[in-house]
Amino acid sequence: MTNVFNILEERGYIEQMTHPTEIKELFGKQSVPFYIGIDPTADSLHVGHFVSLMVASHMQKCGHKPIILVGGGTATIGDPSGKTDMRKMLTHEDIDNNVKGIKKQIAKFLSFEGENAAIIVNNADWLLDLKFIDFMREIGTLFSVNKMLAADCYKNRLDTGLTFFEMSYMLMQSYDFLHLYETYGCKLQMGGNDQWSNIIGGVDLIRKIGKDDSFGLTFKLLTTKEGKKMGKTEKGALWLDETKTSPYEFYQYWRNVEDESIETVLKLLTFLPIEKIKELSALKDEKINEAKKIGAFEITKLVHGEEQALKAEEASNALFSGTGSLDNMPTINLEGNKNISIVDAIILTGIAPSKGQARTLITQGGISLNDNKITDVNYIFSDYDFKDGYAILKKGKKIFYKLI
Repeated sequence: MTNVFNILEERGYIEQMTHPTEIKELFGKQSVPFYIGIDPTADSLHVGHFVSLMVASHMQKCGHKPIILVGGGTATIGDPSGKTDMRKMLTHEDIDNNVKGIKKQIAKFLSFEGENAAIIVNNADWLLDLKFIDFMREIGTLFSVNKMLAADCYKNRLDTGLTFFEMSYMLMQSYDFLHLYETYGCKLQMGGNDQWSNIIGGVDLIRKIGKDDSFGLTFKLLTTKEGKKMGKTEKGALWLDETKTSPYEFYQYWRNVEDESIETVLKLLTFLPIEKIKELSALKDEKINEAKKIGAFEITKLVHGEEQALKAEEASNALFSGTGSLDNMPTINLEGNKNISIVDAIILTGIAPSKGQARTLITQGGISLNDNKITDVNYIFSDYDFKDGYAILKKGKKIFYKLI
């Protein structure tokens, strides 16, 4: 059995561990049931979940058993980690609908067949039936409020207000680990580094009841060189659902990633061999664009399939090098309204959310139509703009929309 620890370490996934030596030994000796949690706060996963799915895939390929916990129960509370305000409370109907969408996307990364087949569990199945007094007597007495308030996920909220409702999130997630440990023999919880406090809570809970084989590991968050989370676009989150973020937009995001991030992106979000990644990452100046093209294609192929990745690549080539087809770039049908204003077109495409911001983009020279800079905020489209049957609206050098 290949020790997956070496793979995760070499590719730069690992951030923190509770018991490094024991975890490495465990990976080398046996198939380890592990779990990764996803709160279904939307009906699609986004780039923030991507690293988790890649880690789970590497783990499964090396013989370990993935348990994907969809937080139908914890989503009714909402994780306060990294939030300055309380999350919106979802209804049970919202959560059930979101769970269905998420399950389809997970299947692209993990196999649900074979000896170490992945399973999906929903913590609503055990959390929603808990009795408060019994739970607090059994679990609540094992947690120190002083220690909990020292955790970043709670400490950062003390000034703006932290509800008891949210404080219970750590207890719920810790209980999830205990439940999976007792039900499926799950020994390891994994998650992004912002989950460190919650993961420690679960590991400690199991050890407090007399067991010594519970472990926690966090992996790096996908961030830019400034430390900001990757995956934010003009329209918001970069979704894995093609109806929310088109394969072309998804491809373009990775095609335009900053030079300094290309090695990290290739290591964390593709299965390319390390030797190939080192070769691509060593490219300089204009040549680094070849690494970005390969990365964008590989990442899009993982999420949307090879056919959609090829179409996105072709559309990108058509725009940037004059070769290929424009058929697969983001397209807005104006439904016969050729005399739309430039401001309305910008809002319709989502390039800007308001007329004020649209006008600012125009006055700052950020908008082009068919490669001609637009400087008039009152510009109205005419038949001339659609002489090829379509018009290309462009923001800067990287964002394009075809208007038909």
